[in-house]
Amino acid sequence: MDRQIRRLGIAFVALFAVLFAQVAYVQVIAADRIANQPANAARQIRAEYAVERGQILAYDRRTVLAESVPNPDPDSQYRFIRSYPFGELYGQLTGYYSRIYGRSGLEQAMNPYLAGTAPEFTTQNLTDIILGRPKQGGTVLTTLVPRVQRAMQLALGDLHGAVVAIDPTNGDVLGMYSNPGYDPEPLSTGTTQEMEAAWREVTSAPDTPLVAHAFQDLYLPGSTFKTVTASASLEHGWGPLKEWPNPHHLELPGTEAHIENFGDSYCAGGAKTVTMGGAFQDSCNVPFAEIGMALKAERMSGQAQAYGFCRTEPTISLACQDQTIPFVLPWEVGHFPDSMYFENNEAALARSAIGLDNVLTNPLHLALVAAAIGNGGTMYAPRLVAEIRDATTGQTIKTFQPDEFSHPLTADSAAQLRVMMVSVVAGGTGSAAQIDGTVVAGKTGTATNGDDVPPNAWFTSFAPAGPGQTPRIAVAVIVLDGGDIGNEATGGQIAAPIAKQVMEAYLG
Repeated sequence: MDRQIRRLGIAFVALFAVLFAQVAYVQVIAADRIANQPANAARQIRAEYAVERGQILAYDRRTVLAESVPNPDPDSQYRFIRSYPFGELYGQLTGYYSRIYGRSGLEQAMNPYLAGTAPEFTTQNLTDIILGRPKQGGTVLTTLVPRVQRAMQLALGDLHGAVVAIDPTNGDVLGMYSNPGYDPEPLSTGTTQEMEAAWREVTSAPDTPLVAHAFQDLYLPGSTFKTVTASASLEHGWGPLKEWPNPHHLELPGTEAHIENFGDSYCAGGAKTVTMGGAFQDSCNVPFAEIGMALKAERMSGQAQAYGFCRTEPTISLACQDQTIPFVLPWEVGHFPDSMYFENNEAALARSAIGLDNVLTNPLHLALVAAAIGNGGTMYAPRLVAEIRDATTGQTIKTFQPDEFSHPLTADSAAQLRVMMVSVVAGGTGSAAQIDGTVVAGKTGTATNGDDVPPNAWFTSFAPAGPGQTPRIAVAVIVLDGGDIGNEATGGQIAAPIAKQVMEAYLG
């Protein structure tokens, strides 16, 4: 009798295990595949909005960038709606979560965690099923520092452009802001008609607010690219004190064109020669064009690639041949032509050495370059998400470690270039970035922007930059189309003060 009871008990346990496994398979393992079948699309949307999607937080763990809140309409078939408390301030980073237009930004990149469907949530989801608890998504903790992000918005004001701030020691994105931006809430919440109207408005805007100037657009970097050219020179053994010919104009080989300094001015007062350090401090184009040609195409292209610039073949396509630097959001790394492009084309190499021709970049990539110089030659990939937490217990279930990307220059070269960049702020074109009590390193840039269009103004920097100090922040700024100065705009006039405000906000 006991044997029969035991067999019956085992049978019941086995049946229960099979039933439990089937429920777990349907609700956890196969949930995505089943939900993605076309016939289940509408049902899947309703199911998604029945789950309290996880929050996206700033690094202080208190500032909520995105969250799900109960729908105030009791008759709605959607239990939760998505809210973005700071609107456009973080909109291009959080992205939108729309039942009509899908997802973008972190809402897309972190969707498995926010929705609670990532493998890390399997145990929690099974526990919720057993206990009958409602499913809840995980919390995404970003690296963003609210006071830095707000300082960027205030410093840019009505100017179109972008600012990026990086922690040089680990690649953390402290802030990243573009103007114009957009508020993701109207795309994510409301009636179908309201969301469609919001979509028409944002997609028809001539300044394309859905595309972030900070990391998704590309621009000529102008003289800020001299940081890369100087890196190549230092790595080749040509130091800051090496003398270079200093003509008024540099005639470009094979062309009738020439390169001149900004404002067609003389470098070093018209002396016959100038050091690389002196030309860097005053942002002289002629000597740096000479340096680029003397280094040759292979060294210049190799140095750009060491900083993560992708190779392009402009005679075939401007598309990247090797997207290099990883980032959680889709972005465009900087472009620099393959060395083959410069064969029998020294004029293009001269222009590229001063950030023109087919050299393209954006503030995120330029901030990474400055961060690498400040960090002794070690370049980290940008990190926007630090960790994922269980919303119920608060426990960390996944950590995203800093990613050491490359070593584009030696510590000795980085130290020499740091001194050169400090001189730009202390007594050169970047003096508007000076901060009382803090040594700042920087480089200005002013880049042509097409016929009859004011130039784009650049500044890239890091601080503190005194001897023996570890920089805590690297900042890159672009102000588009001359800002409110127009054709008279320069990086030192209009972009450097913006970088200063951001650095002050972080360093206190």
